[in-house]
Amino acid sequence: MGEYHAPAVSTSQRRRIATLVFVRSRPSGVSRKMESLVAWVKVTQKKRLRVVDLDADRSPELARHLGVREVPSLLVLEEGRVVDRLEGRATGRQIDDLIRPYLAPG
Repeated sequence: MGEYHAPAVSTSQRRRIATLVFVRSRPSGVSRKMESLVAWVKVTQKKRLRVVDLDADRSPELARHLGVREVPSLLVLEEGRVVDRLEGRATGRQIDDLIRPYLAPG
């Protein structure tokens, strides 16, 4: 029997997984209320979307670089660039509407 070799797949052919950045502040009550919604997204969409936390108090330069004007914020990044955002308090429905266009096929 011969060996099987998988066809080469270029980087451009692979669907890159978007990243949802949860910009929060520990003392913020609104941030704490959104933590469970973001945690739910992280668990239910783990194969389709990368979810990371960014503490705006610990990394203010990065938050500024990403154009964050309000905490909490949710940013969608593709290939390192912010492609969508939701600032301030968000509901589960708003978060779902934000991420749906960026979910990798699953």
